[in-house]
Amino acid sequence: MGWYGELLVGFDLETTGTDPGEARIVSAAVVEAVRGVPARRREWLADPGVPVPPETTAIHGITDERATAHGRPAAEVADAVAEALAAHWLRGVPVVAYNAAFDLTLLAAELRRHGLAPMRERLGGGEEGPVIDPYAMDRTVDPFREGKRTLEAVCAEYGVVLGRAHDAAEDALAAVRLAVAIAERYGDVASAGAWDLHRGQAGWHAERAEGYRQWLLRQTRPPAPAAGSATPPPPPAAEPVPKRGLGADDAVA
Repeated sequence: MGWYGELLVGFDLETTGTDPGEARIVSAAVVEAVRGVPARRREWLADPGVPVPPETTAIHGITDERATAHGRPAAEVADAVAEALAAHWLRGVPVVAYNAAFDLTLLAAELRRHGLAPMRERLGGGEEGPVIDPYAMDRTVDPFREGKRTLEAVCAEYGVVLGRAHDAAEDALAAVRLAVAIAERYGDVASAGAWDLHRGQAGWHAERAEGYRQWLLRQTRPPAPAAGSATPPPPPAAEPVPKRGLGADDAVA
């Protein structure tokens, strides 16, 4: 059996917003599981140091008052989460996160914000990974399926039971179970090595980003001129591709 039958570590953050460069950690979870059966979980509640907007409280249920009164300092939480992930990577254990680019980018931003050691330094200069992202895998193995690609929707597609959505520990465990379910459905995913998937996901993300860029160009390109009419001006430059490369159905982490 491949990577999906071994120890996997689910990772999830709940945050103050959707911009990974600006949002702050509100809660975090690192869950160890084998074939989706949890063995150990670590959870953190953070005082983000900025107000928790009501619209994000409506999603993950953590109020500004609760975070301020009971959360640990944001720097302590970011450092503890980074240490937990680094310890697993140093042992060669894959970390599974749904839409991993968002969570890992946000964690890196928090480490910089608080003057903490970056992940690469914690790994002795090594590469972060392997990371397994069920979001990226699902979009690749079933690209034409209609409907949303939120964690809840994709769990329903693969028959994965999701506990309380937008609870960091529940989402982290669901991500692991979803990765296992995708591997069990698709032999190519199951037979690939964890590092092969890790590097493949980067390529898949780049391809989607380029596709999105081309789509934007098509939307902004003016229609062809009628015969004999003046040549139209060139189309305006496309907007930059979002870092996350996500669709409109993605929710706050």
